[in-house]
Amino acid sequence: MTGFSTLLVANRGEIAVRVLRTAQALGYRTVAVYSDADAHAPHVALADVAVRIGPAPVAQSYLDVDAILAAADKAGADAVHPGYGFLSENADFARRCAEAGLTFVGPPPEAITLMGDKVQAKLRMIAADVPTAPSFLGGDASVDTLVAEADKLGLPLLVKASAGGGGRGMRKVTEASQLREAVASAQAEAGSAFGNPHVFLERLITGARHVEVQVFADTHGNVLHLGERECSAQRRHQKVVEEAPSPVVGDALRTKMGEAAVAAARAIGYVGAGTVEFLLDDEGDFYFLEMNTRLQVEHPVTECVTGLDLVAWQLDVAAGKPLPMKQEELRMEGHAIEVRLYAEDPYAGFLPQTGHIVRFEPAPGIRVDSGVRSGGDVSAFYDPMLAKLIAHGRDRDEALRKLRRGLRDTVFLGPVTNLVFLQALLDDPDMVAGTIKTDTLDARFAEPPQRPDIPAVSWAVAGLVMARAHGVDPAVGDGQAWRSSGVLRSPMTLRCGDEQHEVTVELDGRDAATVTFGQDAIGLRVASDAHGRLRFECDGLLQAAVYAVERTRAWLSIDGVSHAFEEPDLRAEAAQSSDGTVRSPLSGTVMTVQVEEGASVTRGQLLVTVEAMKMEHRIEAPLDGVATDVTVSAGDQVAGEQTLLRIESEETEG
Repeated sequence: MTGFSTLLVANRGEIAVRVLRTAQALGYRTVAVYSDADAHAPHVALADVAVRIGPAPVAQSYLDVDAILAAADKAGADAVHPGYGFLSENADFARRCAEAGLTFVGPPPEAITLMGDKVQAKLRMIAADVPTAPSFLGGDASVDTLVAEADKLGLPLLVKASAGGGGRGMRKVTEASQLREAVASAQAEAGSAFGNPHVFLERLITGARHVEVQVFADTHGNVLHLGERECSAQRRHQKVVEEAPSPVVGDALRTKMGEAAVAAARAIGYVGAGTVEFLLDDEGDFYFLEMNTRLQVEHPVTECVTGLDLVAWQLDVAAGKPLPMKQEELRMEGHAIEVRLYAEDPYAGFLPQTGHIVRFEPAPGIRVDSGVRSGGDVSAFYDPMLAKLIAHGRDRDEALRKLRRGLRDTVFLGPVTNLVFLQALLDDPDMVAGTIKTDTLDARFAEPPQRPDIPAVSWAVAGLVMARAHGVDPAVGDGQAWRSSGVLRSPMTLRCGDEQHEVTVELDGRDAATVTFGQDAIGLRVASDAHGRLRFECDGLLQAAVYAVERTRAWLSIDGVSHAFEEPDLRAEAAQSSDGTVRSPLSGTVMTVQVEEGASVTRGQLLVTVEAMKMEHRIEAPLDGVATDVTVSAGDQVAGEQTLLRIESEETEG
């Protein structure tokens, strides 16, 4: 039996915290690794010891195999858990761990390699009688051959990269005229992203669901499945909501899909935790999609309905122990649903956000897996996922109800998040009915959703907390306010997003206020205000708000809806509004600079591309003119709002 005593977690964020907690509960000594950007991250504070592995970029830290192996040696680790993402499905890393005498908490390198090649994986599944969608997997990947084979398969179909995932190197083809361009662009993207331009063809299963089965295998020949998860709520092939069990999978279908998943694992000599993903059509037929040779982001919903700790199982299997139960002993109780909280703005095309986390208070009553905390930062170097919120109920309705409440009770002040979008999604009729398919969200959000209006009460409370924070209180006094008839007035300009109002706060005594903006005048009575928690009465309703104020900014959360308000420097903005300054919209890495000093540019012309959080952002010219003061080059790290260059209009030059 293989034993180990010290576990290094080769990851960051919530999955690192998740693994560290279970490992410590089982008595293992734990080691964290961190980049410069994560020196004060929760996973670093949680581990028994931590080792710096490099600067913030992932290629120089979390993807640096030599640095991680050196960290294991330095800290005396004898086992490595890769988490998910980064090196978790890197066969060379698993092999290097074994060569260094480290127990790799994952499958054999050969299984990782096989499942990482979608063509070879499908061929192995066909040999194992696992259902697969009709495909062309031939070695001749010339455009002419692919066009001829597409005609045999019929439309619609997918052109898919043999390597990689995440939707890259994948193109949907619905008309024959699209095929040649789709093949060429998929090959180019696959070659750039994965170093392998090979693509294959697969029949597109329209109106399908994405249902995956959790499997586990040990080194004693035992393989079982732990039921299925429904992952059809996706946007651009990225999962948004996951649940277990699937609302459309009954006992008979569960048995069939489970047996197919177990056969897939056996066919490749699998060991450890893995997920076999299927597409399920309306007739109940299912087709192998791929196998993820690691722990999944959505594993908590399986843990909730089975009552099992999958990380504990991983560690036991890696230590040579047999699986603790047989298939017939597995029980699933109730229903669990998970959503992913991201630092992104859904109403601006799901643009990733960065910045300081002013206040983060996870909701009570639900499970929250997170790797961030108040006072930390959301970095442009890593995935923008902040936390996973999971609710478990006796049935699906109860799980949905608990999760809705959990989202309302979650406080996140700082960068914009998708919290409000998730609340709306859980109320969506298709979500409530359990009828969402893999193409539902892409069709619904082909254009960004409309930004919700900011409630009048939020403007009023923001004005109130700003006034009180700045000392506009009858008991304190403030030179910026003025008094009339015993009432203290404080005028200010407040901006939230693209909306701006002139706001006047009239404080009458310590606890009463009237806030006027536009055509609205709202009366507030303060019931209590301590530690950033405000209880106030408005229009006969006693409500609660959580807030924070820093200089000219106020963050406010009421009933799960957060906004950031600021007092803009209008004079400075007026002076800069027409100077042609081009700034980066967020922190990230400059990928390309498309303009040279002194070059003429036209409004809308691409100037710079910045990569942040796995996405590329185009920065275009705001006006016609000449580029000056170009201060950045490809590879530079830039901060949000940092000046990149300036455009001098031709009128200004003349």
